[in-house]
Amino acid sequence: MAISISERAVAEVNRIIADQSLPDATSLRVGVKGGGCSGFSYTLGFDDNINETDQISEVKGVKVVCDPKSFLYLNGTEVDFEESLMGRGFKFTNPNASKSCGCGESFSV
Repeated sequence: MAISISERAVAEVNRIIADQSLPDATSLRVGVKGGGCSGFSYTLGFDDNINETDQISEVKGVKVVCDPKSFLYLNGTEVDFEESLMGRGFKFTNPNASKSCGCGESFSV
């Protein structure tokens, strides 16, 4: 398994990369850090450096990279992008999470 990214998220990532004039080699870096109301928080950012230990997947030209420790918690996760009346943002669907907070930004295993 790997970390996947929906077509809506691909479109949003490409839009941000174009708007911010980021280099073509820019990847979407996904990870976790300790904290949040459920124990772990998701991290998401852009990176043009890929470490040789990173897990890499690619969907429609967008490289998704993840460090090995975070990958233990994120393997099989899908990153999506949603727009609604309540706001817009990236959403994680993580099959490894036993519990998530109401905002969807943190989880526990």
